[in-house]
Amino acid sequence: MAKQTNRMALVAAEAPQPRLPLWSRPGYLVRRLHQIHSALFAEECRGFAITPVQYGLMTALLHYPGSDQVTLGAELGIDRTNVADVLKRLAERGLVRRARGKGDRRMMLAFLTAEGEALVRDMRGAMQRAQERLLAPLPPAERERFMAMLVQLIDGNNQYGRSLLRE
Repeated sequence: MAKQTNRMALVAAEAPQPRLPLWSRPGYLVRRLHQIHSALFAEECRGFAITPVQYGLMTALLHYPGSDQVTLGAELGIDRTNVADVLKRLAERGLVRRARGKGDRRMMLAFLTAEGEALVRDMRGAMQRAQERLLAPLPPAERERFMAMLVQLIDGNNQYGRSLLRE
């Protein structure tokens, strides 16, 4: 009887456990996927001491040098205060330079320094590996479709975000 009970316990432990109702909720799944992405990014990019938001902001500045905080916030979907905080940290590391706008002295414009540009270029491979690892469980043929669906969800719900993305 004891052997049969042990065998039944072993079979029960090996049986797949049903998932919680959370697994049918897109918000939970998106949050969990974000956690996974953050861990992968941190692992691949640990030597650079840059967060995903910092890298995103630096990428935006690489493409749009001289952007102001409002424009950067709209590109990244973060508020102006967070942009200012991220810019301050990057400036303290010598990766970003800030300057007052010529037409509007209240406006702060941001530019990557030469060191900042080099860091964005140097990080590209590590960042790309994190993205590839995130998508690796999907068959290659489905990755583009998945990305298109993410963009569709974001575009279709942009008005509900804390900070609107530029359209």
